[in-house]
Amino acid sequence: MAILTVGIDLAKNVFAVHGINEVGKPELVRPAVAREKLHGLIAALPPCVIGMEACSGAHHWARLFTASGHTVRLIAPKFVTPYRMSGRRGKNDAADAAAICEAVQRPHMRFVPVKNLAQQSQLMLHRARQGFVEQRTATLNRIRGLLSEFGIVLPLKAATVRRRACECLEDLPGWANTVVGDLLSEVSHLDERVTQYDQHIRQEARADTRAKRLMQLGGVGETTATCLLAMIGNGHEFDCGRQFAAWLGLVPGQYSSGGKARLGRITKAGDPYLRSLLVMGARAVLAAAKNKTDSVSRWALAVQERRGYWKAVVAIAAKNARMAWAVLRRGEDFALPA
Repeated sequence: MAILTVGIDLAKNVFAVHGINEVGKPELVRPAVAREKLHGLIAALPPCVIGMEACSGAHHWARLFTASGHTVRLIAPKFVTPYRMSGRRGKNDAADAAAICEAVQRPHMRFVPVKNLAQQSQLMLHRARQGFVEQRTATLNRIRGLLSEFGIVLPLKAATVRRRACECLEDLPGWANTVVGDLLSEVSHLDERVTQYDQHIRQEARADTRAKRLMQLGGVGETTATCLLAMIGNGHEFDCGRQFAAWLGLVPGQYSSGGKARLGRITKAGDPYLRSLLVMGARAVLAAAKNKTDSVSRWALAVQERRGYWKAVVAIAAKNARMAWAVLRRGEDFALPA
């Protein structure tokens, strides 16, 4: 019988492949396939459904297998674990491949959108920029920690750390002067890198009509708009805006039973970088709402008065996520709020 479904456990060098036929019987079981042989093995199969966990290299393999005529589905690893027959204590590559093969057949399974080359290139800009920002923060904290050894305690504000560290640089003894001076130089170099990547992101945003339309939403700037495009494209993997907001972790968790709804904190289940961008944009919307009279600003102020500042911020971020999905999915058919 022909192979209809294949599960692949991805790795760096050795992959596990598990393929089943139309009655669910294993027809292709390869617990160890070398990296250079995987593409040839899959390309030789008739068109089938291929499931893989969404991890490093998954989008690259998905594009290759799609070009060979297969239908590729990427699954979040947490959705694969319940289908491993051997449980937690029987985890190995072959068992994972079989679990992926089983999970990809479920009719209500949620899949991760496969990114194209342009999306991954855009996302690399954001990942690199965020890395430089984190390095800059770590370097500034290192300066604060070293200066505290000499009784110079600085606040967290970055501008104050730079100014005070420069002021006391000449008074530091011995090698301390050299070390702190080098760290300040590294901070300046990272500033230049972050500025350079901000310009790259701005250039990408101005060249894309979808990004321009997203930026018409309050609290969505160039960075958030390009990150949304890189992460979800046109949003076709989500059936509604609430599903997208839940994917980002902007909806409350539930522990409901017996007809009684129990809602907890937001789940924080999605990408933390994109979620943080939406939350920071929501804070800007709430800060500016006091001087505006549009419907979104009035709603935001009402939520803040009723539920408090931070719940209002998360509510605005979730609303922006839903509207961003509608802009990408429906295009010109979606009427932006006045």
